[in-house]
Amino acid sequence: MSTHPEVRLYDTTLRDGTQGEGVNFSSLDKIRIAEALDNFGMHYIEGGWPGSNPKDVSFFERAADLDWKHAKIAAFGSTRRKNIGVEDDPQVQLLLDAQTPAITFFGKSWRLHVTEILTTTEEENQAMIRDTTRYLKENGREVIYDAEHFFDGYKDCPEHALATLAAARDGGADWVVLCDTNGGTMPREVAEITEVVMKEIGIPVGIHTHDDTGVAVANALASIEAGATQVQGTINGYGERVGNCNLTTVIPNLQLKMDRPVVGDISQLTYLAHFVDDLANCAHNIRAPYVGSTAFAHKGGMHVNAVQKVAHSFEHVEPKTVGNRQRILVSELSGQSNVLMKAEELGLPVEKGSDAAKAILQNLKELEEQGYEFEAAEASFELLIRQHLDTFQPFFDLKEYHCTFRRDGERSYQQCSATVKLEVNGTEEYRVAEGDGPVNALDAALRKALRPHYPHIDQMELEDYKVRIIDSHMGTAAKTRVLILSSDGKESWGTVGVSYNIISASWRALVDSVEYFLTKHPG
Repeated sequence: MSTHPEVRLYDTTLRDGTQGEGVNFSSLDKIRIAEALDNFGMHYIEGGWPGSNPKDVSFFERAADLDWKHAKIAAFGSTRRKNIGVEDDPQVQLLLDAQTPAITFFGKSWRLHVTEILTTTEEENQAMIRDTTRYLKENGREVIYDAEHFFDGYKDCPEHALATLAAARDGGADWVVLCDTNGGTMPREVAEITEVVMKEIGIPVGIHTHDDTGVAVANALASIEAGATQVQGTINGYGERVGNCNLTTVIPNLQLKMDRPVVGDISQLTYLAHFVDDLANCAHNIRAPYVGSTAFAHKGGMHVNAVQKVAHSFEHVEPKTVGNRQRILVSELSGQSNVLMKAEELGLPVEKGSDAAKAILQNLKELEEQGYEFEAAEASFELLIRQHLDTFQPFFDLKEYHCTFRRDGERSYQQCSATVKLEVNGTEEYRVAEGDGPVNALDAALRKALRPHYPHIDQMELEDYKVRIIDSHMGTAAKTRVLILSSDGKESWGTVGVSYNIISASWRALVDSVEYFLTKHPG
C-alpha cells in the first residue's frame, strides 16, 4: 500500500479542453464523456461555465439528474466583479444555480493582470477572491480556487502572489490550485514554488499546467512530488494553444511509476482516450505515451528479436496494463523475428528458417523498395503471408477495368464512371457504376460484380482514403502510394497499393481490402 498522500484527479476536458482549436462537443457528447470519466474513476469533472451558452446550460441541467458513481461535477466561473457585492454578481449566482457539489473559480495572481487587465488595486483583487470563496462556502459548496498565472505572478512578486492564495484560504477555500496559465515555467521552478506554497498556505494544493514548452506533464508531476495532491488536466491533452496537461500520461505515471494509485482499473485508459478522440472527431495521436497505437510498436529487427524472447526488454510496462497492445511492424528494417511474430499475431504461424519465412521477408523488402509500406496496411501484409503459405485463394479474377470522366454541364463538375470485368466462380461479370470520383466508382462497380456471389459484401464500407506521392521531386512521373481504411462495422483494416498510376494504386488497395473482407467472411 502506498504511503504517499492520495492524489485527486480533476478533469477539465469539457471546459478547458474545448478551448483547443478544432475541439467541439455537443451537449450529448459532454454528458457521454462525463459518464465515461465517472466510470473510469475521475474524482472531479468540470462541466463548463453555467449560463455562458446553451450547451453548458443543458449539460448542468442533465448532470443534476444523473447518479454519479465516483466524480463530483464542478461548475466553473470567476471571482465577483470589482467594486460590487458578491451577492449582486449574476455570474456568481449562476455558479450556485448549476447545483453542482463543487465550484471552481479563478482569480488573478499576477500584479500585471490586476493593474492592467482588471484595472483595480491589489487590495480589491484580494477582496474579490476572499468574498467569492466565503459566499460559495456559505452556500454549502466545496470550493476550488484556481490561481490564474500563479507562477508568473510569483516570479514577479512572491508576496503578492501568496497574498492572493491567503485570501482564498481565509475565505474558506477547500483547495488552492497553482496555474501555469502561459505554460512557460520549468519543472524545477514548479517544484520549488510548490514547496513554498505548501509551507505558507496550509490547505490542500493542486496543480494546473499548460504545455506551451512541452513540459506540462513533467510540471504536474514535479508539483505532486513537492506536495500537491490535486492534478488538473484534460484527456489527450486538449486545450488552448498547444494544450493542457495530458491526463492519459499523468495517470499511468502516477499509478505505475510513482506508487500513487489514482484509479481502480487503469486498463480502461486506452479506451477512454480513443473514446474522447472519437467524440471530438479528432485523429488519435498514434505516438501518445501509453495509449498511442505505436506506444508498444516494434520495428527494428534486433528490437523485435529481443521482445520475442523477453517482452519487457523493450517495453517499460505491459501494454495490457493500460488497455493497449503490442504491435510488431514490418518494413525494410525487418528481420525474420518481425515476420515470425507478426505472422503469429495474425494467427498464421511461420516456422523460423523455413523457405516460407525467407520468401516472405524477401518479398517484403522488394515491395518496400517499390514504395510499399505495411505499417498502416496490416491486411495487405496478412494477404501477402497467406499467399506464401498457400492459404489464400483469390475470390475473383480480374479481366479488365477502366474509368471515364465526363463534365456535367448543369452541375459544373466531372462525373466518373467505372467498368469492371471479372470472372467470379466461373461466371463472367461485367458491371458499370458511377461515382463522385474514380475510387468511388470502382468500388461501386466492383461491388455490383461481386454482389450476386457474395451478397454480404455490403457489410463492408470504405472509411478513409489517403494518397502519398513518393519521390515527389520527380513531379508527375512520381509513384503514388494509396492507403485505404475499411470496416465491417466491428473492426477496421488497412490496405495499400503503389503504382505510377494513381488509379492502379487505388485499385490494388481496393482489391486487397475486398479480398481481406471475404477471407474473414467467406459467406
